[in-house]
Order: sequence, then C-alpha cells, then structure tokens
Amino acid sequence: MAEENGEEEVKKGKPIVKIILIVVGVLLLLGLAVGGTLFATGFFDPKPEEAAQAKIEQLQGEAAAAEKGAEVGPDGKPVEPKRVTKSTPDAEKFEYTYKEIERELLANLTNSRKVMQVQIAFMTRYDERVFKNVEKHEFAIRSVTLDVMRQITEDQLDRPEFRKERAEKIREALNAKLESLEDFGGIEEVYFTSFVVQ
Repeated sequence: MAEENGEEEVKKGKPIVKIILIVVGVLLLLGLAVGGTLFATGFFDPKPEEAAQAKIEQLQGEAAAAEKGAEVGPDGKPVEPKRVTKSTPDAEKFEYTYKEIERELLANLTNSRKVMQVQIAFMTRYDERVFKNVEKHEFAIRSVTLDVMRQITEDQLDRPEFRKERAEKIREALNAKLESLEDFGGIEEVYFTSFVVQ
C-alpha cells in the first residue's frame, strides 16, 4: 500500500509540472508575439516629429551652405575647398591658379589731387570655388579694394616696399570680406598687373 501511495504522488506531481511548463511557454510565446508586433509596427522607432525636426535641420544646413556656394558634408556643415595638387615624383606640390579682375580700379590719393589707377589679379592654390566666390561678390571685392587704396598718401608711394605692403593689405581685406560672406577666403597673393599714378 505504501508503494501505491508513492506511485500516486508521483503521478499527481507530473501533471502539475507539465501545466507550469505549458503556462510558462504560452506566456513566453505571447510576450514574443506582442514584442514582435510592436517592433514590426514601428512602436520603438523615433517619433515622426523628432525625425521630421532632424530632417528639417539637416536640410536648412544644406540650403544655407548651398546658398553660399559651398559643398556640404554629411554633418550638414560646409566643407572647405581642397587644394589642387600636381603630381611630382619627389614631393607634393600645389598648382597655382590666377584670376584678374576685369575692370581697372580708380581711386584718389588721400589729401592729394593725384589719382591712382590699378588692375589686380589673385593667386590661389585652392580649387575653383575661390574664384567663383570672387566673381559672385565682385562688387564687395571692388569696394574693399578701393577702401584700402583710398588710404594711400603721396609720401607712401616713394617707399621701396610700398606695392608689396599694399598688396598684402588688399589680400587681408579681401580674405576677411570673403570669410564674412562665404566662410572661406582662399586668396593667397594679390598682384598689381597695372599700376599708374597721375
């Protein structure tokens, strides 16, 4: 009889374990089904408002850079122009490119009746975007150059380094203007291709 009671207890214990395992399995399957459904429907994706705001900010950054004629990087910020290189066996050298302002510039000397007439050219080792920016802002470039020229007095003309110093001041002023308009200057040298004082 004792053996029969032991067998009955074993028989009673087995169905309870089976029921617990079935309940746990069903709950696990139900949880996986609910989680999969939520994932498939995009419940865990960023909210549409957040995604739309991020896309708007990216497009605004690209539009602002495009307005300035600059290339835009993946982060939406303008990319600086790259220097144009020459192929040489020994070292990397940069290619020089030049552009001359088409019209001559005419300015009075300070406290004098004399007039100075010059024509200038620019040199850069950067890509063509520098010259596109110069063409795009030609009026501002001409104005800045004339402002620098109007500060010249007759006495300064006799100094041996006058033209070199004046070209450097013009270069600094032009780069400052281009940086304020396009976030990049790029003019490395200014040359006088014509210089007349009368």
